Amino acid sequence: MNAPVSPELVEAVRVRLARAGVEPSAAQVAVALRAERSVYGDAEILAVARALCADLIGAGPLEPLLARPDVTDVLVNGPREVWIDDGRGLRRAPVTFPDETAVRKLAQRLAASAGRRLDDASPYVDARLAGGVRLHAVLPPIASGGTCVSLRLPPRRTFTLTDLVAAGTILPPAVPLLTAMVTARLAFLVTGGTGTGKTTVLAALLSLADPGERLLLVEDSAELRPLHPHVVRLESRPANLEGAGGVGLRDLVRQALRMRPDRVVVGEVRGAEVVDLLAALNTGHEGGCGTLHANTAADVPPRLEALGCAAGLSRDAVHSQLAAALDAVIHLTRDRVDGRRRISEVSLFSRTAQGYVQTVPALTFDQAGRSAIGPGYELLAKRTSS
Repeated sequence: MNAPVSPELVEAVRVRLARAGVEPSAAQVAVALRAERSVYGDAEILAVARALCADLIGAGPLEPLLARPDVTDVLVNGPREVWIDDGRGLRRAPVTFPDETAVRKLAQRLAASAGRRLDDASPYVDARLAGGVRLHAVLPPIASGGTCVSLRLPPRRTFTLTDLVAAGTILPPAVPLLTAMVTARLAFLVTGGTGTGKTTVLAALLSLADPGERLLLVEDSAELRPLHPHVVRLESRPANLEGAGGVGLRDLVRQALRMRPDRVVVGEVRGAEVVDLLAALNTGHEGGCGTLHANTAADVPPRLEALGCAAGLSRDAVHSQLAAALDAVIHLTRDRVDGRRRISEVSLFSRTAQGYVQTVPALTFDQAGRSAIGPGYELLAKRTSS
C-alpha cells in the first residue's frame, strides 16, 4: 500500500527531526510520524517512512527510477519532464514534480550531500554522489526552462565479453582480435559518443588481463569495475567551497606511475592528463588504455592532438608520442533507432609519410552485423602475435 504523503506532513517531520538534531533515518522518520499523531498502522508507517526518506535524504520522486537495474541515466528538464535511458534510448518517464521549487530543492540537496554549492551565485554543479552516481545540475535563469538535473548511474554489474556478445555489443568475429590485443598488452583507446558503452566495454576487456598483473585505474568517478583480483583505484577530487584541495586526473596519473603498475588505465581522457598518459606509455608501461569521446575512429588523432596542444605540446610532439604510445582504437556507436550500443570499428594507429598519425580500419561492422576486414587488419594481427 502506498500511503499518500502530504507536503505539510513532510515539512512537519522535517522540522521535528531538525529540532531533535537526529539524522533522518527510516527509524527516526517513523518515530517522528508517530509523534505527529498520524493515524497509521505499521505497514502504512513503513511506506510513509520510505517516501519521506526519499524526500528528505534521497532523490525524492526519482528514487524508484534510480532503483531500476536497467536505468543508466535519469534526466530532469524542469518539473514536468523526466526522461530515462534504460538501454533502449531516451524515453519519457511517468514522473513529475509539484513545481519548479521542488526540483530546485532536490538539486540543491543532492549538491549539498556531495559537499558542493548550488545557488544563484553558483548556478551549476558537477559532483559525485554516494554510490558513484554522477550529478550535474543547472539552475534558472541559466536553464531557461527550469532547473535541469542529470544523474548518471554507475554500472550495476561488470559484463564479460560473453555477455556483450550475447547483447550484440560485440560481434563474434571481433572476440579473437580483442582478446589477443589484451593478451599481447597492446595500448588502446575505447572511443565513442556519450552513452555508447565505452566504460562497459573497457571493463570487460580489462577483466581479460592476466591475474598476476596490477591494474591502476585513474578516474573522475569510480565507474570501471573489472573482474580482476588486483585493482587499485585512484579517484579525482573536486575543490572544496573555498576552491582548495582539488586533485585532478593529471596528478593521479603521475601518482599511479609511482605505484608499480602493470597497466595504467585512465577512465576518461579529456584534458592535460593526456600528456602524462602518452609519456607513461612511451616509458615501458605497456598495456595502458582508457576511454575518449570521439565521433569516429578517424577523429581520434585530431582529438588527441587538440588535447595535447592545449596542454602545451607542439603538434609534432603529440603525433610523435602518439605514434609510439598507442596501438589501436576500439570505436563504439549507438543505433538511433533501437538505442543498441555496438562496436563499429577496430582501427590501427599508423604514421603517415608526413609524420602524423592516422587510424587505419582493421575490422569494421555495419548495422546489419556484417563484418569486413580492413587494410590495417594484417598489421594489427601481427602486433598481437609478436
